[in-house]
This record gives sequence, structure tokens and C-alpha cells, in this order.
Amino acid sequence: MQMDLKKNPENEAPLTEPERQYYFIEQAKAYVKDLSDRLGRPLTYCVTTFGCQMNARDSEKLRGILSDIGYQEAEETEADFVLYNTCTVRENANTRVYGRLGALKPRKKKNPHMLIALCGCMMQEPQVVEKLKKSYPFVDLIFGTHNLYKFAELLVRRFKSGHLVVDIEDQADAIVENLPNQRKYDFKSGINITFGCDNFCSYCIVPYVRGRERSREPEQILDEIRGMVQDGVVEVMLLGQNVNSYGKTLDHPMTFAQLLREVEQIDGLKRIRFMTSHPKDLSDELIEVMQHSDKICRHLHLPVQSGSTAVLKRMNRHYTKEDYLRLVDKIKTAMPALSLTTDIMVGFPGETEEDFEETLDVVRQVRYDSAFTFLYSKRSGTPAASMEDQVPEAVMKERFDRLLIEVQRTADEACAAHTGEIQEVLVESVSEHDPAMVTGRLSNNLLVHFQGDKSLIGHFVNVRLATCKGFYFIGDMV
Repeated sequence: MQMDLKKNPENEAPLTEPERQYYFIEQAKAYVKDLSDRLGRPLTYCVTTFGCQMNARDSEKLRGILSDIGYQEAEETEADFVLYNTCTVRENANTRVYGRLGALKPRKKKNPHMLIALCGCMMQEPQVVEKLKKSYPFVDLIFGTHNLYKFAELLVRRFKSGHLVVDIEDQADAIVENLPNQRKYDFKSGINITFGCDNFCSYCIVPYVRGRERSREPEQILDEIRGMVQDGVVEVMLLGQNVNSYGKTLDHPMTFAQLLREVEQIDGLKRIRFMTSHPKDLSDELIEVMQHSDKICRHLHLPVQSGSTAVLKRMNRHYTKEDYLRLVDKIKTAMPALSLTTDIMVGFPGETEEDFEETLDVVRQVRYDSAFTFLYSKRSGTPAASMEDQVPEAVMKERFDRLLIEVQRTADEACAAHTGEIQEVLVESVSEHDPAMVTGRLSNNLLVHFQGDKSLIGHFVNVRLATCKGFYFIGDMV
């Protein structure tokens, strides 16, 4: 590719961030324009996100940079640039990526201008990177979680060299924000308040691939939210692997509850959500702030993982079954109408039938509005992977089916209790199943479908909850 760029743009780039990345964004624009002119059409991209809402927020930043340098969003089957933002929490997440990647090979061979990139948690595993280099040599760019902000710089390096660029950093030394981003929704957005995790649950690979916990400075967070609100955002979700431990790494420590009080003061912001809360760090101060807030949504996601104290100890969760139930009682006493959701793992090494019955007992006592249930997946590199007494797959599946029945029963009852109520709904989209209906979300995170058109998207409307369908409602706009 013949370009009128300096041979070594890195030598001219600023050393400070994010100024350095904006320099490379300008460099990338020139490469994209040159290729677009030669093809006689705009270049297109597709970012596919695997995993959690932290990944979804990262993908908004990647999409923002790609749009800024001249790419237009398209379906994956047509895109000139395909980027997979990967998750590695479970083994099958890796398998899915490999399958999708293999399907791209014929397209890449047919379209040599096509670029394929992989980033995210999966790339922080050295054996994954080696497998990609050996078995998928048609990949163009590989980078991890700690240097995602360097996307434009790495892309310029790929444009210059014409060869695979691999850039993985073992640990995170900086938090770089204020880069372009393209939100999925105009009216709501996630915002990172912490990165990484210090909990080291024995089954979890997150601390190894996302690094140790770091908190963003409160003024950076507040300024970013103010900017979002000026741009039309009415709902934000504060994101972190454990939002309840926010502020511990700051030079001037601040609690998560104190941060929420500051966020509440932002004019024009209507709703505040957050995820995820670790039970061991949820404070009385946070409960009090939630109890008296008009903006914090009436929904709390509080992962229990297991109802067995013995299993929780092996998981390194730092609370007992009794601790968790006392916390739930405290929360429900303060906020009886709060929707409570959770994560539950089945089949952790050494889990006995008695341990599993303890989990069912917690489900019956707490009566969750919904639960993310999943089978334990061995992740190499975690302490749990080398534990003895791995539970046979058939036993796990049998327990999982029993858990689903119990969760569904209590969730149906919790949801049905709202039948007939009139609640405020933020309309999010046209219904996927009926174009004459729209889909919105209540403060308690339940979905409701009702008659309406796309002009309602992004607006708050009052809806009567007419018919409960389990995890969602059919309603009527009032």
C-alpha cells in the first residue's frame, strides 16, 4: 500500500494518552481512505462481543474508533473488518470463537483486503495466542484487555507492516478513557468505574486476564456521565467486576455509596444502574443510599454462586450461607419492592447432594426475580481446575435441571405479583417478535412489550402490566 505517511509515525507521536491515540486515529484515517478510494466504496466493519457487559462497553469504544477512522458498520457476513471481542470465563466461549474464526477463512482468501482482529480476555491466555498464530495464520491483529485503548496505534502498525501484529501486555499500568465510542443506544450507556478484580474466586480467571482492581478517579467518571447526559443519555449503568469495592485504590479513597450520591446530583440523569455487587462488600451505607434514592433503579444483582457454606469456602467467596441470607433480609427490609437477581453455579468440585440442597434452600428463601444459572466449567490456570472430586457431567446436568425448575417457579411468582400495576417504562426498541409493539424496561429490570412505534424509543412512558409471561409482561400504555 503506497502512502504519503512518515516511515515511522510512532517517532512523531505524543507520549501522553489519550493524545497519542488521537494521533494514530488520524494516521489510520489516511490508510482507510486510500483503500476505500481504490475499492471505490466505503469500508465496513463488524464488532462481535462475547461475554459480559464490561466487554460490551469495551466494544462501544472499538466501534467508536472504527467509525472515526472511516469504517461503516455492517453485518459480519459483509464486513471488510471483523473484530471479535472475546470472553474466556467458560471453556465453551473459546470454542465458539474458534468456530466463528474458521468460517472466515474462505472469505479472507477471496478478499485479501479484509482484516480480522481478536481482542479481549481470551487473548490474555498465552496458549490461545500460540494456537491462533499456528492454526489461524490469516488473522491480522491480536491484542488483550490491558491495551485495548491502543487499538488505533496497533491498527496503524498492521497497515504499515502488512503482517500479523500481536500486542499483549501482562499487566495494566494505565487507565485511558476519553477515546471515541459508539453507543448501542443513544439514550443509555454503560460506564466503567473499576477495572480488574482482587477477589480471586477459585473458579474464576478474570483477575488473571483483566488484572488487579483499579478504580477510576471520581471526577473522570462524573465528567463522562455529564457529557453523556448532554448527548441524550437518561440512564447509565456503572460497571465493574465488583462495584462495591470502588475507591479502595484511589489516592483519596471514596466508597461506592459516596460515588452514587455524586452521580445522583447530575441534572438530566433519570436512572442509575450498577453491576456487579459482591456480597462480602455490600455495605449498610450502600443500602441506605439505594433506599432513599429516586434515581437508583429498584434492582440489585447479587451473585450467590452456591448456597453451601462448605462450597463457598472452596470457591473463596468470603461469606457463608447465613451471611448471605442476613444480607438479603437487610436489603428486603429496607426495600421490600426491590427486584433481586443472582448467579448460581452447579457442579463446583466437591459439591455433594447435600450442598446442592442448600442451594435450592437459598433459592426458596430469597425468591429471586431471575437467576443466571450455569454449569461449572473448568478453566485452566484457576485453583478449582486442579481440585479433586470433579462432579460428573451427568450429575451436574440432573442438578441443573432441578435448579431451573425451582428458579422458574419462584421467578414466575415474583413477576406475577406486579400484575395490574402501572409502572414507568424506558422504551428501548421495537419488539423483535411484533413490529407493532415496542419493548421497554422497568426500574426493577423486567421487560414489558406493548403496542407502540419507534417514535417512543428513548422515552419514558407509563404502562399497565396486564399479563405476566414469566420473565416479562405484556402491557398497555396509559
